[in-house]
Amino acid sequence: MRIRVIDGNHTALQMFRSRLNGRDDVEYANYFQNHPDLDDPELYVRTVKGKKADKILKDICSEITKEFSSIKL
Repeated sequence: MRIRVIDGNHTALQMFRSRLNGRDDVEYANYFQNHPDLDDPELYVRTVKGKKADKILKDICSEITKEFSSIKL
């Protein structure tokens, strides 16, 4: 799966890349940005056979949302 992340930044993309690569059902995850001022970064995800990248990414989004919602300032 390849996703273009509009206005994505390295902090958020690194968090997704790290979490994706930490899962057993993901073979490879990384992000690339061609030109920093002209191009939006793209997140690449390759899963093991039989696993759906979109479901895995949604699960990670839910996990991150739960973690950040519990932060008290």
